[in-house]
Amino acid sequence: MLSSRASLAATRRLVPTMSFAQQAGWTCAQCRNSIPTLRKGVPSLLRANGPTTRRYGSKTGDNGGRQDHNYGGRSRARRSAVLAATGGGVAAAAATVGGSLLAFGDDIKNSYEAMERTGRVAAALVLCINDYYTTLGRRDKVEKPEEKETLLKACHQRCADRTLKVLEQSGGIFIKLGQHLSAMNYLLPPEWTTTFIPLQDRCPVSSFESIQAMFKADTGQDLLDYFSEFSPEPIGAASLAQVHMATIRETGQRVAVKVQHPSLKKWAKLDMNLTSFTFSTLKRFFPEYDLEWLSSEVEVSLPQELNFECEAENSKRTKEYFGSLSQPLPLVIPDVLWAKKRILVMACETGKRLDDLDYMDSQGIDRDEVSATLARIFNEMIFGEGAPLHCDPHGGNIAIRKNDTRRRGPNFDIVLYDHGLYRDIPQDLRRSYAKMWLAVIDGDMEGMKKYVNEVAGIGEDKFPLFASAITGRDFMIVSDTNEGGVMKPKEASEQKTMSTALQEGLLADLVQMLGQVPRIILLILKTNDLTRSLDESLHTKQGPVRQFLILARYCMRTVFYEQLEEIKKRGSLYWPPNAIRVFAAWLGFLRVELKLEAFELWLSAKRLLGYKNLGLEAAA
Repeated sequence: MLSSRASLAATRRLVPTMSFAQQAGWTCAQCRNSIPTLRKGVPSLLRANGPTTRRYGSKTGDNGGRQDHNYGGRSRARRSAVLAATGGGVAAAAATVGGSLLAFGDDIKNSYEAMERTGRVAAALVLCINDYYTTLGRRDKVEKPEEKETLLKACHQRCADRTLKVLEQSGGIFIKLGQHLSAMNYLLPPEWTTTFIPLQDRCPVSSFESIQAMFKADTGQDLLDYFSEFSPEPIGAASLAQVHMATIRETGQRVAVKVQHPSLKKWAKLDMNLTSFTFSTLKRFFPEYDLEWLSSEVEVSLPQELNFECEAENSKRTKEYFGSLSQPLPLVIPDVLWAKKRILVMACETGKRLDDLDYMDSQGIDRDEVSATLARIFNEMIFGEGAPLHCDPHGGNIAIRKNDTRRRGPNFDIVLYDHGLYRDIPQDLRRSYAKMWLAVIDGDMEGMKKYVNEVAGIGEDKFPLFASAITGRDFMIVSDTNEGGVMKPKEASEQKTMSTALQEGLLADLVQMLGQVPRIILLILKTNDLTRSLDESLHTKQGPVRQFLILARYCMRTVFYEQLEEIKKRGSLYWPPNAIRVFAAWLGFLRVELKLEAFELWLSAKRLLGYKNLGLEAAA
């Protein structure tokens, strides 16, 4: 269930662009026109021009935007009860944190910063729970639907603003969590998702001194013994890491060095406990909105993202997979030179962000072709035999650059970064998922129900809800094959209908349903949502038809390979009955292939006619 991404594009256009940061998945925390370079033997350069750093949790924040409100008919007793109950939760948080601190050692046990960090999260939790309780009470006494909606939207916004401040002040894992939540348009109200969008571009920066100390601790040598040059100022910073440009002393190669924020090692366990406590407390007060599955997924995913050796392996494996394709895609994955758990050294590959439409237009890069290429890349990851799936393809992790070296094919490259969060889709699930999408595209309701159950264990009662979540469309559109179904362009009225349904209680059903589906499906949902968001940011002219034809091609290929396996079990493929079966299976695949080829031929003809018209107009 997608909301408009106009605000996303507008927000990102406010952020100054910097060449490497735009393509690396590590978004610039601050725009600076010149980056000083540190050379061994010239320490004064750092002292004179070194960056002003922002440290995690080093400043005491305010109450996160708390305001005094007139609660109307809400009784003081009920407000006190809510605050008392949440206060008890805060005490429980303190106990939880106390246990965590004991595990950290004496150096953190009595840390004021740890208690400040805990208090910041707990205070925001108290305020948000009380705000929602109060607002829902007032909402029950209002008769006009417009006033009900206004009250709830205002509460969403207050709590989102309050939470945003806490996430920014705490940094690290909390910013990563906020980035994840900003992509959950199918689940959270737009007030929450749009408020968290700036977290993709505003991240703290660790000091150069702390990076030097970490490099020494992890490698056993000084930073400037290995690098002849190392920029003390990161060209990009993200929630878990930041990127510096450097030159290897021995070879002279210019590289990008991704380094983990040193403070993460100190706070990771505490922050995960606070995250788990927050979601469990929310479940206690709002049991119909059980989001504990989200914190469970973070607990599984985070250790992988914090291990850069794992990221290096994912990167190499993905590069090898796409390099082996018979029909290569214009995908660039930076070569990894070496990696430690908290340090990753890789080739420098530059590019522009995908929402830099002016760059693409000025370079003659067709946005429709970019959209189609992205669809092919991520469908290959989902449906390819043995393909790894990149589960975090947001705008900061993908870049585009001009490439005029090809005689045929696209005149651009897609650069993919940040390979920390990957999954492998089991073969049986991949095949059922392919059949589910074919049923969706064909409008086959019975087929949809069957394969949704195989994919996610969802019964008929929640099937419409899951169909909307996986497609990002109103179920009435999905089921209306006479009007084009999911291939019909999305209109503003459809989005309004979906938002209204969420406000009227569908959200609770959706949250409960997502808590029951396998974790891999949650990550596929996330990937679907992020890739749809990328496509929307391109503002293409072709509509959703081409995207779904590309999807159908990969789905049919998956089904075709499965059919071949089943036929082989019957004996030789050359045995006449088997040969007939192979031919029938091939015809099914060919049908979709020809549809896609015809549509792309039509698009090419339109572009050619468009160029001719432009030439005639210019001549006139």
